[in-house]
Amino acid sequence: MTNPNDVTGSHEVVVAHTEDSITTWTLNMPEARNPISGDEVVSRMVDLAAAANADRNVRVVILTGAGSAFSAGGNVKDMVDRVGMFGGSQADIQHGYTSGIQRLTRAIYGCEAPIIAAVNGPAVGAGCDLALMADMRIASENAFFAESFVKLGLIPGDGGAWLLPRAVGAARAAEMAFTGDRVDAATALEWGLVSRVVAADALMDTARQLAARVASNPPNALRLTKKLLREADTQHLGGILELSAAMQAISHGTADHREALSAFVERRPGQFTGD
Repeated sequence: MTNPNDVTGSHEVVVAHTEDSITTWTLNMPEARNPISGDEVVSRMVDLAAAANADRNVRVVILTGAGSAFSAGGNVKDMVDRVGMFGGSQADIQHGYTSGIQRLTRAIYGCEAPIIAAVNGPAVGAGCDLALMADMRIASENAFFAESFVKLGLIPGDGGAWLLPRAVGAARAAEMAFTGDRVDAATALEWGLVSRVVAADALMDTARQLAARVASNPPNALRLTKKLLREADTQHLGGILELSAAMQAISHGTADHREALSAFVERRPGQFTGD
């Protein structure tokens, strides 16, 4: 059986493939365990997120890694050599983060299409935080997660301190960030870091099945629902109720809403166009 994560024939650092309104992004540097701190990776991911936002036919994104790792996070060799975003003065490094990996955080977290992280192996440091940027996470039994910045004398420079508590709660986020210890797939499931754990060879099929269930719904309603969930992270209830009323008025006026009503009454699958 062909490994669905074996995309190493491509020269892209992140391979994108779309089928049936589901786009898969595969980090494609398996020999280096898919680091995400380089300019080429950041720019590629930013471009892919922008393309997904512009293409209303993209209903769901699956994010995974080639080879045995999801992502090892920052490139430790570059840290040792003090090159790229890790080079120069402290002011240079600060700028390197804001103009580098933090662009990736904003782009992936801000992608309008729902994202499923199919975590096929270790998700370490910024790789752990990359998984947290997704809306849903499915883990292989081979996966583990580590908010491991402290092990290198660093802090989560990519937004992990904001992302992690929202996934596992304040106390467990503190335990992960203060120890840097690994959290295996079973524990990640218990803590709510992932929604399910599956055998390694079933990971991508499971992710695609979930993606297909999501993609079967009206695409505008999907994107608006994701927008509401994101806004709920920072707004009070009154603000969300106001925004919900406005978005609901828009939704009631769509052709997809009328089609959904007809499909419900006629007990058939809906055929949604995004109109």
